[in-house]
Amino acid sequence: MDDNVIARNREAFRDYQIFETLEAGISLFGTEVKSLRNHHASLKECFARVENREVFVYNLHISPYEQGSIFNPDPMRKRKLLLHRAQIRDLTGKTQAKGLLLIPISLYFKRGIVKLELGLAKGKRKFGKREAIKTRDQ
Repeated sequence: MDDNVIARNREAFRDYQIFETLEAGISLFGTEVKSLRNHHASLKECFARVENREVFVYNLHISPYEQGSIFNPDPMRKRKLLLHRAQIRDLTGKTQAKGLLLIPISLYFKRGIVKLELGLAKGKRKFGKREAIKTRDQ
């Protein structure tokens, strides 16, 4: 699957403690998919949020396609994630009750379709990062 990976959020495992991951489809325009085939995407400072029983991803930067027309979409627009109703209900409960965040981990192709791996995470404090470094070095 490594050759199908478009982008990874390298800071996700450093800054957050990830409890659970799930795979979501993403609603894109055609020129955005063509740009992703050229690996022109960045997950840096990217996050997802549940709004009105829908999940959206923010700050996902997909560069405009070079051969696209003047109607290329905004590279930083919010994009809708495609999940089942039960998954959205579950995410809503976990993010509101437990105070967890939805952090995109990786963006990849699966059988020609763009997928986004989301992680339910909690932010690490500074001492938590030190503990992670200490256990890694040992």
